Amino acid sequence: MNKNKDEILLETGTNELEVLEFTIAGNAFGINVAKVRELLQYKPVQPMPRSHPNIEGVFKPRKEVITVVNLASYLGLPDSEEPERDIFIIAGFNNMNIAFHVHAVETIHRISWQAIEKPDSAIYGGQEGIVTGIAKIKGSMISIIDFEKIMVDVSPSSGLDVASVAEHAERAEQRLLIAEDSQMLRRMLLEALHKAGFMNVEATSNGEEAWLRLNQIHDQQPDKPISELISCVITDIEMPRMDGHFLTRKIKEHAAFKRLPVVIFSSLIDEEMHQKGIEVGADAQLSKPEIKRLVGVIDEIVERAQVKAAM
Repeated sequence: MNKNKDEILLETGTNELEVLEFTIAGNAFGINVAKVRELLQYKPVQPMPRSHPNIEGVFKPRKEVITVVNLASYLGLPDSEEPERDIFIIAGFNNMNIAFHVHAVETIHRISWQAIEKPDSAIYGGQEGIVTGIAKIKGSMISIIDFEKIMVDVSPSSGLDVASVAEHAERAEQRLLIAEDSQMLRRMLLEALHKAGFMNVEATSNGEEAWLRLNQIHDQQPDKPISELISCVITDIEMPRMDGHFLTRKIKEHAAFKRLPVVIFSSLIDEEMHQKGIEVGADAQLSKPEIKRLVGVIDEIVERAQVKAAM
């Protein structure tokens, strides 16, 4: 069954999302519908020699060969007793399509990011756990999974290529504020930016924390323009409490912050998401694999903002 985008279209910058609820061994999990390309009935796959143990194999539903990740195996949960009734969730992010093998798909919930709580760091994997949020919906607890981390774990080349970032002298004059909910990606992003010379970088775990921190910084020195306090905000899109589109809209509608450059750095950037980013006023938008390009974009838009401020 294919996703009908006309039925699930969300207005831009409303801090809402739609979550596809699925189950594995009776446990409820969720994936942002924006990541879902289609749902397919389970079918046997071709095993791949010497692949990661959680990679079940590959199959070719149409023209494209798609890798299948067994989520029960990855999460350490029991396999399905009736695999013929299982489902493949075909997800698209970071410019790739991956099939995630789950036991059942339940329904789609439309909720606010405000209703999704940040999980305890001990859940599913310690300091870099794979659960980025917990949603309580109609009495059920649904764990929102960090699918990017799963892919980095089973295929490290799919993550941020920190090694591709050239070392640079310290950019001491630039102060960056990051909003990124994935602990793993936040660490990798900080590592890459430090390597590029951005030593004054502060990271928050969601848009709400970034918004509160931005206001705190401004309130401490209200007489200074925000451009002298923060050079640029870099934000993910999907985050608990407040998403990146809503954060960008709030920044661009605030009298003191509206000239502050905002870069949306997300695995979800496609044509539709790019248009939404334009609508909320983002100065630049990049897909997460483009870490090397991010450095140049930050330099470019910060310089552009400084020129405008001087006029």
